[in-house]
Amino acid sequence: MRKLLCICAGLAMVLSAATTMAADVTGTWTGQSAGPDGNTMQLTFTFKQDGAALTGSVQGPMGDAMAITNGKIDGDKFSFDVSFNGMTISHQCTVDGDSIKMTTKSASGDFPGMELTLTRVKETPPAPAAPAAPAAPATPTTPN
Repeated sequence: MRKLLCICAGLAMVLSAATTMAADVTGTWTGQSAGPDGNTMQLTFTFKQDGAALTGSVQGPMGDAMAITNGKIDGDKFSFDVSFNGMTISHQCTVDGDSIKMTTKSASGDFPGMELTLTRVKETPPAPAAPAAPAAPATPTTPN
């Protein structure tokens, strides 16, 4: 019985350590990408992590947000696909704190692979409420 308890305790420690080591990429991330004409464009990725599953979207400078598919997280590495115009772009990523190194590739020759770095967008805390204006003092009334 003691042996079984020790094994269970050890297994629980190992599993909790593995969970602790998993990256947390939930949130908004931005980065600059070189466009086909040489100009840079801003990309915004919104990730939602649920255990080892990843969902979300990517927003470029034009058009609607594109959904992330096949999102998987394994420790500090994760991957996902984005499809548009009949083309699927695969993303391989490594997260390190508030930075993500991303490599993209596609089977289509129309989209060359690239590397970019994303930075986590820090949420700004809500502004403190303005103090209420002091009430005007009451005017004393005099009897008539």
